[in-house]
Amino acid sequence: MRPAALVRREARREAVRFALFWGAPSLVWQSLFFLVPMGFLVAMTFWSVRNFRLTPDFTLANWKFVLGASFFHSAYLYTLELSLLTSAAASIIAFPSAYALAFAVSARLRGLFVSMLLVPFFTSYPVRIYALEIILSPKGVINRTLADVGLAPIHLIGTPTATVIGYLTLALPVVVLLQTLALAGVDRTLVEAAHNLHCSRVRTIASVVLPSARTGLTVSAAFAFVLTFGDYIAPLYLGGSKPPTLSILIADQVKSGNNWPRASVVAVTMIVTLAAALAVMLGLAYRNPKGRS
Repeated sequence: MRPAALVRREARREAVRFALFWGAPSLVWQSLFFLVPMGFLVAMTFWSVRNFRLTPDFTLANWKFVLGASFFHSAYLYTLELSLLTSAAASIIAFPSAYALAFAVSARLRGLFVSMLLVPFFTSYPVRIYALEIILSPKGVINRTLADVGLAPIHLIGTPTATVIGYLTLALPVVVLLQTLALAGVDRTLVEAAHNLHCSRVRTIASVVLPSARTGLTVSAAFAFVLTFGDYIAPLYLGGSKPPTLSILIADQVKSGNNWPRASVVAVTMIVTLAAALAVMLGLAYRNPKGRS
């Protein structure tokens, strides 16, 4: 008989070969269509534009110009503010619906409502934004209704409020789905124990449900932040691009003098920001508050 250590070593090698075989297509795909373009994007930040032509180079002028520009600071803070606001708003708005789907309806109804949440994804996101533009316009449905009842119109198009509404159109269905999955995994016996101890519904949610579903709730907020931070359509058509977000700033840099290197600096900054934000939020989601494994 072979030693047990040798058997375990061969089993590990077989598992590694199995994983490499089935993971190779995904690895090749990610390398070709993510790592290679990412490397090219980073390299382009050091190139120059001479006579409106992109020229390979190695200069820090693009980084110095963009990171030192006041318009970049304003766009960065504005984009960050809107994305954080949307992430928080989506998490708060989605929670009652997700809680009802997880605890208050039958499994059949839950499946029906989850299917309805998927319906918006059957419609193109730009089409939904165009529809919102019609609804929120000065002569749109909302203002016409207000005029019919004798109220003053509301100016929404071209404001941060309209941009956040567009962001919520994109992120809210995803947040509701992720929160529903997170809340559905909460141990029902813990909730029943809290009720048996005469805890109110609010205290049960705060003391039992939220801590138990913390990982899923944090991940859903992270998804909302990622989806909105790089969105281009809502701030352009609903927010009027004034002030511009980082995604609009990228397009502006390309349009003005075909300055792809500066646009690449903005894009790399966005990617680094998203990576850092995800690392922080996922760290909060998966850390053990008591420090135990």
